[in-house]
Amino acid sequence: MNVAGLAWHAILGFAKSLSDWQKMSVESRTDLEALKAIGKIVAIVLQRMMKHLAPGITTAELDRIAASALSEYGARAAPPLVYGFPGATCISVNDEAIHGIPGERVIKPGDVVKLDVTAEKDGYLADAARTVPVPPVSEAARSLAACAEVAFRNALPAARAGHRIWEIGMAVEAEVKRSGFSVIRELCGHGIGRTIHENPCVPNYADPSARGRLHEGLVITVEPIIAAGNGRPVLEKDGWTIKTADGSLAAHYEHTLVITSGAPILLTEAA
Repeated sequence: MNVAGLAWHAILGFAKSLSDWQKMSVESRTDLEALKAIGKIVAIVLQRMMKHLAPGITTAELDRIAASALSEYGARAAPPLVYGFPGATCISVNDEAIHGIPGERVIKPGDVVKLDVTAEKDGYLADAARTVPVPPVSEAARSLAACAEVAFRNALPAARAGHRIWEIGMAVEAEVKRSGFSVIRELCGHGIGRTIHENPCVPNYADPSARGRLHEGLVITVEPIIAAGNGRPVLEKDGWTIKTADGSLAAHYEHTLVITSGAPILLTEAA
């Protein structure tokens, strides 16, 4: 695995601590407005990709659509900028959980596609992901994708100033287990704002080591990454793509948000 890949994946050493990474906090109206601007762009790009996602399109074509949209809004794709990733976006299919490389793979009916967009503008970054089942899909696939989103929504009450970080993961995993699925524990949310991955790590389960308290202005992602099987991940030979070891379907749902004393500000929510 290359050094860039190792830095990107926390699975990638199965690290739980990001103590050497910086942390983004909103300290001014300028910060907040810039984060809202890039968050809106990420949401627009995801919507455009979802609009074009259909059987017959390749993941490379979807990636080009995203790259064109980013350029249209004066933003840059962050994965190649920060880590040298070979694509503007990450597009993962079926048993691929995250960081799939766009290429000549043709989308087929029944595929479960994860679209993950991280972008930068004026020195600020935002990150979001959606799981899109391509009709016709099985009820199990549909339920898995829905579970990832519900788990995210259920975690929002814990994403408030004063709460422990592990409370987010506790809420995520409770919903995932209730639905009969598994959290991929090695993959977590993270701080973001000035680069892709910053402090803190935000696990998707009640990790007792995630004892830090959330504070107002902290910028993080909350992103349930789950599997229909046992949730054990493996890294592909390409050095980027992370799949389920048992070949089961995976789903991913993510927003970038700003912590407040009340409900968090969802920067990447579509208007």
